[in-house]
Amino acid sequence: MLSIGLALGAGGARGFAHIGVLEVLEENGVYPAYLAGSSMGSLIAALYACDYTPRMMEKLAVHLKRKHWLDLSMPGTGFVTGEKLRQVVALLTKNQMIEQLARPLSIVATDLLSGERVIFKDGPIYQAVRASVSIPGIFVPYKLGDKLLVDGGVVDRVPIEVAKAMGANLTIGVDVASSASTVPIRSFFDVISQTVDIMEQEIFRHRVIHADVMISPQVGQFSSTSFTNIDRIIEEGRLAARKMIPEIKQKINEWRMNNERTT
Repeated sequence: MLSIGLALGAGGARGFAHIGVLEVLEENGVYPAYLAGSSMGSLIAALYACDYTPRMMEKLAVHLKRKHWLDLSMPGTGFVTGEKLRQVVALLTKNQMIEQLARPLSIVATDLLSGERVIFKDGPIYQAVRASVSIPGIFVPYKLGDKLLVDGGVVDRVPIEVAKAMGANLTIGVDVASSASTVPIRSFFDVISQTVDIMEQEIFRHRVIHADVMISPQVGQFSSTSFTNIDRIIEEGRLAARKMIPEIKQKINEWRMNNERTT
């Protein structure tokens, strides 16, 4: 049986484009069996795994303001403590454990001390998301045991390999950071975010990773830190997904012809 894995990538506020992608996939009868996410992609993947519909997520994204989930602190190891975000995610996911979900979910973070990729396959969803979204220099790293965790996109911007390892035999990646940013650099947060984006792009470019289909919403004109124009970012996700639907359907048909016997 065909099992589709969906890998949702990092990209800050541009990651809201994932919502539009999910909506179009559903409209065309494409439902992933496995979900993997890095950074903002981890939040969207987690909510989807908790049975939030794309429409529900869009309403949340539009109406949930930064003040509800960002808590600024005096500069130390980060400007945002992440406690509000952790609480919001815990509330939205009803404190569920990853292993309790009907749809398998993997969330990627980076261990700042070892430089290694950390994959959450169990434990509290809020804990995994809090770790995965921790943009270095902006969020205070999340300490878990002997690990100090930051943004999953640092080592794995679009976790395609993770989706494959979960058991997917056809993978769809969504990369919201592929298009060059055209947003002016106006703040310290913009400097950090753009620096991390460039680093992640270089790492991703030199890794031999191939999804069967890659969806790349053109969201470079939107800020990854301001969390404005969310409706337009989601629409770019829809547009990019619609362009790739014929290829997705072709890949599905090819897999079935090659792997499923007719009776």
